[in-house]
Amino acid sequence: MWGEWVREAWNAAPDGILLVDSSGTIISSNAAMSLISGFAQNELEGQAVEMLVPESMHASHKVDVHRFFLQPRRHSMGMGRTLWLQRKDGAHVPVDIALGNFDRDGAPLVVAFVRDVTEMRRLEERMQYQATHDILTGLHNRWSFTQRLHESLQQTQVTGEPVALLLLDLDNFKSINDGYGHAAGDHVLQEVAKRLKSVIRNQGVLSRLGGDEFTVLVPDTDMEQAQSWAEQILFAMSTPCRWGHVLLDFGASIGVAISPTDSRDPSTLLRYADMAMYRAKEHGRGNFVFYEDSMGHEMAEKVLLSERLRLALGYEGIKLYYQPQIDIRTGQVCGAEALVRWKDPLLGEITPDRFIPVAESSGLIIGLGNYVLDAACKQISLWLQQGQPVRIAVNLSAQQLRQPNLVQLVRDALERYQVPPSWLELEVTETQAMQDPEHACRMLAELSGLGVSLALDDFGNGHSSLAYLQHLPVQRLKLGKDFMRTGRLGSKLLRAMIQFGHALNLQVVAEGVETEEQRSQLEAMGCECYQGWLASKAMTALEFETWRSQR
Repeated sequence: MWGEWVREAWNAAPDGILLVDSSGTIISSNAAMSLISGFAQNELEGQAVEMLVPESMHASHKVDVHRFFLQPRRHSMGMGRTLWLQRKDGAHVPVDIALGNFDRDGAPLVVAFVRDVTEMRRLEERMQYQATHDILTGLHNRWSFTQRLHESLQQTQVTGEPVALLLLDLDNFKSINDGYGHAAGDHVLQEVAKRLKSVIRNQGVLSRLGGDEFTVLVPDTDMEQAQSWAEQILFAMSTPCRWGHVLLDFGASIGVAISPTDSRDPSTLLRYADMAMYRAKEHGRGNFVFYEDSMGHEMAEKVLLSERLRLALGYEGIKLYYQPQIDIRTGQVCGAEALVRWKDPLLGEITPDRFIPVAESSGLIIGLGNYVLDAACKQISLWLQQGQPVRIAVNLSAQQLRQPNLVQLVRDALERYQVPPSWLELEVTETQAMQDPEHACRMLAELSGLGVSLALDDFGNGHSSLAYLQHLPVQRLKLGKDFMRTGRLGSKLLRAMIQFGHALNLQVVAEGVETEEQRSQLEAMGCECYQGWLASKAMTALEFETWRSQR
């Protein structure tokens, strides 16, 4: 009975089992071994175990068997490399093997437990793929790309051959995502990957870093060849892709950096390609730009300015200057625009055209805007207490206009300094208002509800929908200083803009007025106010008070 149980257990084992003698001959096998190998038990027994080993490994396997019998030891599964078993039909099967040994009537025997690990290998390969590839597009992911980039640059140091890194960012992806949904966005990303593969084929490494950013790493590629790749990629991206009944036009911008010319360091090379890509976007959609040293210098300056500006906001290093606005008919001060000035202890005086873009790109514009709003309300309060009130105009940035708590921030500033709302004017540019006209109308209506004045700044310099302009709850239009320059239309365009403002029942303020001739011309055209060096440059609060008292 015991022998029958042993035989049933032997054949019920899920792993294949081989009993092998010291000559390498198979003494016995179980049912699972037949399933793995395709050989019946009687076909295996009495045969050399090498029949289960690929022919190319027969000789080395015999040596291994001989060594094992000389120095037998237990060997567990998972302790070595994957081995290959050759089936009866010639197919190769990945297996793992555990070994044990014992003596029978003084003769050494080895028992081999053989496990088919085909499914395990498939799972490992699937997990490896998922760890190194972007699931949506099938391209290498950021981690895998970083490894390839390191390897490629190491190879470059050995061979001296250049490698090109192209960083691609879609131009219209956010609009597609917002307008048609994430499914449409995913379709675009997959289409981009497909087109990149068709262009690059097997000549480079493609990856998706995340979002709508892709990289192309092409070895043995100089600037001329990299330009050719960039042009081919942009051409491939220029055709819209179909999403249902809609054609989605995305386009792309590309930044290119070359190693070792630009950098031998992987992270630096990627950063340089990123700088070049943003420069390409500044040139308009569908462009590519090579990295230049000047970009690195500009970025270093931006980083330094950002850090110094952060510090300046902490110790109130930003100051407000005030440029008066003059009633053209009476010559009296009718308001003042608050302008920011910054003199850094380390860098000296820094002009707004240098630090405002840095504030916008770094997110510091919100803190800067809140500081200006607070300081302006404080100054209004002081002038009210002195009996010399002046309406102060404060510029709102596009990011401030998108703040959901903007109305509350303005209300808090007015209440903090007990300022009547009518003494505060908030300016938004035409371009800002037209970025999202419905949101602008709604936000400006809420601000108007507080009782503050509203002005549309730089009017005529942007691209407006005139239909929307009539719905903006503003009281004043400010004409940019470009209208004061003589052009081929002479004064006709200036007159038309003033008439347009009056047609909307708005007061018109002309900026950049520098001569009495310009002032007289504006008066003849019915313009209400002007601002510019004819009256005064921007001044500190104390200088403004002195200047005003002397008028």
